[in-house]
Amino acid sequence: MSVSEFHIEKKAAFIKAMAHPVRLEMLEAMQNGELCVCELQALSGLDMSTVSKHLSVMKNVGLVNIRKDKNKVFYSLACPCVLNFTKCIDGVIS
Repeated sequence: MSVSEFHIEKKAAFIKAMAHPVRLEMLEAMQNGELCVCELQALSGLDMSTVSKHLSVMKNVGLVNIRKDKNKVFYSLACPCVLNFTKCIDGVIS
């Protein structure tokens, strides 16, 4: 696999990780700063296990950062510019 092909594969994985309604909702919620897992769980209305799986997918491709503080785990956008991509899509949809 060439460097270019590898780069394209990484981009595709990144976009694929964003391509779920729950994950998009979580990413957009993090635009104003970090959120704890409990806040993301309340936002989605899903059980904690499902929320953790979605967060794990985003963490594995580098979409989100994790910060632990005692018993709480906080997530934040690793690359806030990804929301420019979603805003661009909003413009197309409108």
